[in-house]
Amino acid sequence: MTFSNPTRERLKEILQASQNIAVVGLSDKQDRVSYMVSEAMQAKGYTIIPVNPAAKGPILGQTTYAALKDIPVPVDIVNVFRRSEHTPEVAEEAVAIGAKTLWLQLGIASDEAAAIAEAGGLEVVMDRCIKVEDSILLPHGKSGQ
Repeated sequence: MTFSNPTRERLKEILQASQNIAVVGLSDKQDRVSYMVSEAMQAKGYTIIPVNPAAKGPILGQTTYAALKDIPVPVDIVNVFRRSEHTPEVAEEAVAIGAKTLWLQLGIASDEAAAIAEAGGLEVVMDRCIKVEDSILLPHGKSGQ
């Protein structure tokens, strides 16, 4: 079966229902796409949880974790900025922590990761930018006003 992303209406529902976004591969360098996207999502009111084992200290003012399993709060969305070949392992970790959605950023797709996440009960979004989708679907914020 061929993978297909959730409908636009479902993406809107996912974003509206989400608060905590764990960003796997979030860079501490301000010129990186992961940083810019996460900063914009933080400005929209989402709680960004950086996941980067190589980072030294906080990113975007938030504690940085080495792995998803280290995060002490529930995670709604696992947003991934890693190469496609690394995403099956991230999908396994997302299932293990009980995340609700695995979101692979623009240019990232993995049928294996999608299958792992879906089998674990997660919704999956691939090859889409969370910031772009949020800006289109919720231009006035999560309340929709």
